[in-house]
Formats: sequence, structure tokens, C-alpha cells
Amino acid sequence: MRPVPASAGPALRSWTRHSLPTSTSSSSRLAAASATTIASSPSSQRRSESNATASSSFQSPFRAAEKKDTTKIPSFGAYKSGKSEVTNRVFGYFMAGSMGMLAAAGAKNTVQDFLVNMSASADVLAMAKVEVDLAAIPEGKNVIIKWRGKPVFIRHRTESEIKEAESVNISILRDPQKDEDRVKKPEWLVMLGVCTHLGCVPIGEAGDFGGWFCPCHGSHYDISGRVRKGPAPLNLEIPAYDFPEEDKLVIG
Repeated sequence: MRPVPASAGPALRSWTRHSLPTSTSSSSRLAAASATTIASSPSSQRRSESNATASSSFQSPFRAAEKKDTTKIPSFGAYKSGKSEVTNRVFGYFMAGSMGMLAAAGAKNTVQDFLVNMSASADVLAMAKVEVDLAAIPEGKNVIIKWRGKPVFIRHRTESEIKEAESVNISILRDPQKDEDRVKKPEWLVMLGVCTHLGCVPIGEAGDFGGWFCPCHGSHYDISGRVRKGPAPLNLEIPAYDFPEEDKLVIG
């Protein structure tokens, strides 16, 4: 770089003084332009917002149309009954009572059919009671009939058999019971023909006491059906029976 001559000093200083105002004025113009830009910023913001609003309000042709509620509820005021609330309440009670009566009638028929089906059949009812003609049984003989699936012994006892049964000392019996407590008529002995040991059927007019003998395990019964010997724990059972007539016996 070439050195500046000494004679050029005054001229350089004069040029510098003339140049400074120009720089200053340029700086002033730049500051004014900046202020103008800052002052115009709110307007720019408002234009941006309006542009955004315009963009958001733009309706695209491909956008689905908004659903509108088109339901119209009709008015039934013209058809409404002019009856009072009391009348409506009475009508409601009447309908409720009618439905209750119909339900009760249906329930009655259902229960009646159920009871009929659950009741015993005619053949079962026929076997519930058995009628026996005593005139056909001679004195000193046994008759076996079937009642409710079980054998029943009917003995027409003689005078000697009655005295023998009544003379027994009940204190020696395994199942103490008087003869008069086992019969309603002394000449007629009615009892189930089932051994009280294991349910076998004893044989009549057999055993050590002239009554019945069980061949299964050797139990002996006297002429009143009381156990006298063997493993049987109890006397032969007496069923429910009655004498509706002189020569009629009804068991059950």
C-alpha cells in the first residue's frame, strides 16, 4: 500500500467532514424505515387473521354436509281424551283387576291338573282298602289276602285258641302285649304276614306254640301272633281294620 503524502492531509480531513452528515442521514433513514415497519406490524397481523378466517370459512366441495335434525314430533292434542284423572285411574284399576282374575283362573286350572296327576290312580285307590267276607272263613282256619302289596293273615279262632292266647303271662314275652289289645273281636285275628326279623312270610299252624313259624331264621309266634322264640324282635304287626257289618271286614 502506498503512503499518503503530507500535502494530502487537509484535503482528507475536509472530505471526512463532508461524508459524516451523509452517513448520519443514511442512519436516520434506516431508523425511520424500521419504525414504519414496526408501525405497520399490527395491520399485517390483522390481514393475516382475516386471511386465516377466510381460509377457515372456505367450504370445500368435497366436505360432507352437516347433519340437521329433521325429526318433527307430531302433536296429539287434538286426539287427547277430555276425561279427568279420576276416570283414568278407575279404568286402570279395572284393567288390573281383570288381568288378575284371568291370571287366577289360569292358575286354578294349572293347580287342578297338577293335583289330578299327582293323586293316586284308580287301581291304587282300590288296593288302599280291602273288603273281606268273613262268612266264607270257617272256624279254626286261616286266610291270606293281599293288601298294599303285603300278605295279611286272617284267623278265625276257636274258643280254645282264644283262652290259650288270653292265659299267657305277658311278663315273659319279648314284646309284651295282651291278646285283647291285638284284636277287636276275640274270634278274629287280623295281622300282617311279615316276619319282624327280616321280612319273610311265616307259615301258619306251625311252630312250637301252635301259631306261625318263620322258615327263614326260625322265629315262633303264638296264636295271637306274638313272638315267643327266635330272632324276631317284635310281634306281628296289626293293620288298621274295622267291622262295618257283622260278617264284613274292611282292611285299611
